[in-house]
Amino acid sequence: MEVFKSIPKPTTRSPLRQNLGVAYHRLKRRGKWAFGGIKFARVSAEALPYEYFTHQTPLLRHLMGVDPILEQNKIVNLHLCLARTNNVTLHPGETFSFWKSIGKPTTSKGYLDGAVLRDGRLSQGLGGGLCHLSGFIYWMTLHTPLTVVERHRHGYDTTPTKLFGSDATCFYNYKDLQIKNDTDQAFQLVIEIGDDQLKGSWLSEQHPEFVYEIYEKHSTFHHQDWGGQTRHNHLYRRVFDAQGEQVADEFVAENHAIVM
Repeated sequence: MEVFKSIPKPTTRSPLRQNLGVAYHRLKRRGKWAFGGIKFARVSAEALPYEYFTHQTPLLRHLMGVDPILEQNKIVNLHLCLARTNNVTLHPGETFSFWKSIGKPTTSKGYLDGAVLRDGRLSQGLGGGLCHLSGFIYWMTLHTPLTVVERHRHGYDTTPTKLFGSDATCFYNYKDLQIKNDTDQAFQLVIEIGDDQLKGSWLSEQHPEFVYEIYEKHSTFHHQDWGGQTRHNHLYRRVFDAQGEQVADEFVAENHAIVM
């Protein structure tokens, strides 16, 4: 199956055009939060009894050309985020919104400049590094029966050796990660920052019923007419029951990005 998609050459908009666009989309998002009829999940102090899925990833990525101070600043930013998202509990019918939970990163809240990807280049910006957390949550969620209702991938592929398309970028407030609980039990997000690892789990109200395996199909690279190289794939997941028998093979997402 061919998943190649023609991706237009990136264009640079004027600062005025960018600011107007951001203001419009942020206002539109606030309207959805206020009038969209979404029941948002809240933090709960009581831990759920079962561990549905657990994962950890290196905290520091040691990116080439990135000031190590920005990596340390990312850890500060992550601590501020976790103060608002750790132990958030999704009851049936509720939705977790990354930005609704965290709020806008500002200097008055203690956020620092961290590494960000801007127009295909590594740069720095206030609250940089939060996409590490949104991508981490997205990956864990793919291993649960929770429903990802909104997710945005990076426009540029920054990790050629990683399972392409398993990330989730974020930009306040309209590039959000939203997860809905369409099951009949509660789920709870638990994340902690270790010495050198970001560790997390989805806890559940009932014993885990399924195990999930994420994989890709139709992985291709293509040369675009304007000279750039692009990457494409489909993500799927195999679903296994408690006896290890495969019971489903589900489509997850279609991904396209420019290779840096």
